[in-house]
Amino acid sequence: MEEYQLKRVISTLLTLALMISLTACGNSGSAGNASNSLGSQSAPASIDTLKLGTDYKDLKANLKFITNRTDVVDTTYKQYVLEFQKLYPNINITYQADTNYSDNMTTRLTTNSWGDICMIPTTLKKDQLSSHFISLGKKSALETTYQFLDNFSYQNETYGLPSTSSFSGVVYNKAVFKKAGITTLPKTPDEFLSDLQQIKAKTDAIPLYTNFAAGWTMGAWDAYIGGTATGDPDALNKLVHTKNPFSKPADGSLTGPYAVYYTLYGAVSKKLTEADPTTTDWEGSKNMINSGKIATMVLGSWAIPQMQQAGSHPDDIGYMPFPISVNGKQYVSIGAGYNYGINKFSSKDNQTAAMLYVKWLVENSNDDTLNGGLPTVKSHKLPTFLDAFQGVTQLTDTPAPAGEEDLFGNVSTGSELSLNADNKHVQSIVETAVKGSPAFDSIMDDWNQKWTTAQKKYNALK
Repeated sequence: MEEYQLKRVISTLLTLALMISLTACGNSGSAGNASNSLGSQSAPASIDTLKLGTDYKDLKANLKFITNRTDVVDTTYKQYVLEFQKLYPNINITYQADTNYSDNMTTRLTTNSWGDICMIPTTLKKDQLSSHFISLGKKSALETTYQFLDNFSYQNETYGLPSTSSFSGVVYNKAVFKKAGITTLPKTPDEFLSDLQQIKAKTDAIPLYTNFAAGWTMGAWDAYIGGTATGDPDALNKLVHTKNPFSKPADGSLTGPYAVYYTLYGAVSKKLTEADPTTTDWEGSKNMINSGKIATMVLGSWAIPQMQQAGSHPDDIGYMPFPISVNGKQYVSIGAGYNYGINKFSSKDNQTAAMLYVKWLVENSNDDTLNGGLPTVKSHKLPTFLDAFQGVTQLTDTPAPAGEEDLFGNVSTGSELSLNADNKHVQSIVETAVKGSPAFDSIMDDWNQKWTTAQKKYNALK
């Protein structure tokens, strides 16, 4: 009897051990569909140490990728998956696109089970990153390989890698410039206006197309008033404290915010733009610059591929630095676009598979430069359309100091200018330039008064 009872006890213990083991395997806390089956390989500690095609080559996972790119989710991204699966045939990636991405993704993050990879919403504060995403590695280690990591790094941990970066210049048609006899790209506002005058005289192209009617396209001009126009990565942080920041610099140079808006006013007042700004057509303008009916448009680098793909002359589309020089040097402000982030609540298998795919996207797909950006990998060459930026100093805007994170936005909104957030103040420059009054300096004086009022309200004057 005792022997029988002993066997029952042993049998019961073995059964319980097996149940515990099965429960542990099944309860992975995963937001995805893969079990934890890394086998002899542990989860990667840093994305830069992964060896694509060698590490985790037998890993199985099903990933969900939430993206803002509704335009390519069924085309380009499907091709990316097929290319990636040549290395990892057992890792499946399903894309899900969202037209109202930033707002909806911010809400979805609170569920923890939204998927495995997303473009990190810019609404998140840095101290919130670790609550939603895994660290991809130490910033101090990753920045030897990758660039533009500041936006989504916190306390030396990096939670996102840039899908692309954006920078500010001028889209132009090289064939039109050649026809006009322009052999050297302009480096100052007055040189640019002179070139536009030459284009008007020697070609049938519209020298500068404002895209006034679209509205949002005019907001691009605000992107040049910081490092590009000053050579100072801290320019915007200083702007919020500066007295009369829209005045012409005391040394008489055409730099700073004054020079940016002076360029637009001058082009319109000299009739170097479309005849009637209210009739511009954004979609139609893409083919017009591709075919040589437009010479220049002031837009971010994201516009380059759109202009190239809009007609049969992609090689005629060029991109030049914005025509401002500071003490003889040109600068361009660089900003990272959406960053890839990996769900903290996905299974270890899915996190590892997601790391492999993000690494492949950043290092092998060329998606960053195909979208008009700079490469995330430092060793990658600049795309050929950026040849004009050789020798131009790249700057990344300095983040606002602690305690002033909202100050620029408050002053900008309080002044009713809403820099980098609205386009009405830029459109007003076009409207007044068409009429010929008030004079440009009068506009800048008005902006200074409004800015000063807002500075006083938020105690920003120093």
